[in-house]
Amino acid sequence: MAGFSSLLRRLYLTAYNWIVFVGWVQVLYHVLKTLKESGHENVYNAAQKPLLFAQTAAVLEILHGLVGLVRSPVSATLPQIGSRLYLTWGILWSFPETQSHVLVSSLLISWSITEIIRYSFFGFKEAFGFAPSWLLWLRYSTFLLLYPSGISSEVGLIYIAMPFIKASEKYCIRMPNTWNFSFDYFYAAIVALGIYVPGSPHMYRYMLAQRKKALSKSKRE
Repeated sequence: MAGFSSLLRRLYLTAYNWIVFVGWVQVLYHVLKTLKESGHENVYNAAQKPLLFAQTAAVLEILHGLVGLVRSPVSATLPQIGSRLYLTWGILWSFPETQSHVLVSSLLISWSITEIIRYSFFGFKEAFGFAPSWLLWLRYSTFLLLYPSGISSEVGLIYIAMPFIKASEKYCIRMPNTWNFSFDYFYAAIVALGIYVPGSPHMYRYMLAQRKKALSKSKRE
């Protein structure tokens, strides 16, 4: 029974990783094609559907950690996926005024290359029990450049969206109301920007430690 459960787990995670991999390949394809043919102003519209699919599918990774399907700590997975979902749905999708900015291109290129490498790495691991050494190196090295470019784009897009957030009052809850509760999405965006200040260096140091551990292990093997 344990063997059957293990097989089901591997089949599910293999399918999950390769399906989301295909989603991010589509994102990168549409971004590069659109940049070449019509410019950065149209990148979001071209890549929107696969972006929403691939990024929203990442919610399952939080569940994978919670139920023990994977060993990744939820404490590391949650902030990464939470910030991505906030940018995807809470900024880009919610405020179309941000969609034509050049930072959308740098954001999606950084995200898609990172995720194409990551999902193919785990897809190989689940399907075959190993990943090629070159893919291991890419998995734990490309973030050195792509994480700063991605984070810079995220922060920039939140900042760009703030005037539109304030003017629209979208997602705000005003008093009085039945719940006797108020919420201002503009101030929530300020808090989000504040979290990036200590959160980004902390996550970068965490990934550096993971890189050292993973590459050292691969050398021993």
